[in-house]
Amino acid sequence: MSFTVTILGSGAALPTAQRQPTSQYISCNDRHLLIDCGEGTQTQLRKAGIKLQKINHIFISHLHGDHYFGLVGLLSSMHLLGRDAGINVYGPKELEQIIRLQLEIGGAKIGFPLNFHPTFNDTKRKLFEDKMIEVWSFPLKHKIPTTGFLVQEKPKERSILGEEFKNAQLSLTAIPKFRKGENFIDENGVEFDYNDFTFPPKPSFSYAFCSDTAYHTALCEYINNVTVLYHEATFLEKDKERAKATFHSTALQAAEIALKSNVKKLLLGHLSARYESDQAHQIEAAALFPLARVVKDLETIIIRF
Repeated sequence: MSFTVTILGSGAALPTAQRQPTSQYISCNDRHLLIDCGEGTQTQLRKAGIKLQKINHIFISHLHGDHYFGLVGLLSSMHLLGRDAGINVYGPKELEQIIRLQLEIGGAKIGFPLNFHPTFNDTKRKLFEDKMIEVWSFPLKHKIPTTGFLVQEKPKERSILGEEFKNAQLSLTAIPKFRKGENFIDENGVEFDYNDFTFPPKPSFSYAFCSDTAYHTALCEYINNVTVLYHEATFLEKDKERAKATFHSTALQAAEIALKSNVKKLLLGHLSARYESDQAHQIEAAALFPLARVVKDLETIIIRF
């Protein structure tokens, strides 16, 4: 099982030939998630060789069109392809009305359960969890209510040292405790230290998505120490006032957030169509945060093998 992010769209509001509107596909421990669904997302999924039907959770950050205009088309295609498994959609509470109205007016039918879950941008909230991963939302600072998303692996269990365990002739009931990092006491009251029978757990990894947002240091508490951060960099520092007026960020500001949050790597996206090249964004961010780079559409970033 692996943890990867495929960039389906990394442009801002106006699509270009190189950058489509925002959308990302995340594969984490055989869980298949979509974050945002700008216009053309289903086409980008096909270009990337990703099966639409694998996706079972869709997260929409906010209701600016370049982040959700592709959703009704994606759901319609899933229906046409014969989907019968339900899908969960997380986003602002108005999203359900928008999507259901589009389907109703067009006379479209969706042959699978469509489950909407409202998000709120007041504080960090857990949206989904199972035995392997958690997905959280947290507030961003934008013109309308907007949330970022944090996808993280749950802490892994320790691995049993087979030979040591066998030689100690312990009950099999000790294994669950050892895996959780707990000592085991046998029927005679003898305590066995889990460190003597296990390897340390493998590290867990995390990915944070922050688009769209103004420069906002308060979000650092929500993304502290994440493995990889995706942060919007709509503008360059020379257009800082434009960024402030539109509640967006510059490449340098994204690097500052990454530095303050102690993240391991920084990905930059949501670039304005006004820039012919992303080279200046790369230079600006990397000068402060060397492990920063601008993403490209249809590339896959490996969080963990």
